[in-house]
Amino acid sequence: MIKKYSVLAGILFSLVLIMIAISVYPGGTRFDEYSIGFNWTKNFMSNLFGTNALNGAENPSKIWACAGMIILPVTYALFFINMAKKIPEKNAANILKYGGVANIFFTFLTVTSLHDIMLIISTTLFWSCIVVITVFIMKTSLHLFKFFCIISLLVFYYSIYLWGISDWDLLPIMQKVNFVSSTLLILGLEYFTNQEDFAHIKPRANKKLVMDH
Repeated sequence: MIKKYSVLAGILFSLVLIMIAISVYPGGTRFDEYSIGFNWTKNFMSNLFGTNALNGAENPSKIWACAGMIILPVTYALFFINMAKKIPEKNAANILKYGGVANIFFTFLTVTSLHDIMLIISTTLFWSCIVVITVFIMKTSLHLFKFFCIISLLVFYYSIYLWGISDWDLLPIMQKVNFVSSTLLILGLEYFTNQEDFAHIKPRANKKLVMDH
C-alpha cells in the first residue's frame, strides 16, 4: 500500500511544505519590494528560497521550501522509475530511470546561488523524460492522455517563450500553471496507466529481428 501511493504521498507532502513556506513568506516582489506576503501572480517560487525575502526581511519560508524541494524531485524520480517499468523499450526506460534520478541532484541545487544554471539543467532533464513518455503515449490507445501530454508540453514551451522574451508580468502565473498541469499529468500517468497499455509496442531489437526474418 505504501509503495503504491508513494508518488501521491510524496507530492502531497511536498505541497504541504511549500504551502507552509508560502504562508510565512514576509513579502516583496520584483515590482514592489514593500508588498506583504506571497503574491501568486507576482512572486516566483524561487523567491521562497532566499535567505532574505525581497522586502529585506529574514525569510522563514526558506527551510520549508527547501524541505519541499528535496521531497518533490525524489517523488518525480519514483514516478519516472515506475513509468520505465511500463515501457518495453529499454533505451527509453533507461532515459527515464537515470534522467529522473539525476534530476534529484540538479533540482535541489536550484535553491543555491547556482539557481539559474541548475534550473536549466533540471528543467531539461524533467521535460526530456516527459517527451519520451509522450512519444510512447502516442503509440497507445490512451487518447485522453495524448491530449494531456500535448497540453502540458505546450504550457511548458509557452513558459519558456515568456522567459525568453522576459515577460515578467505573465511568467509568474505560467510558472504555477506549468507546475499544476505537469503534476496532474504525473498523477494521471502513475495511477491510470499500466504495463498492458504499452505491451503491443515492440522494442527496437525485436523489430530488427522480425525484419531480418
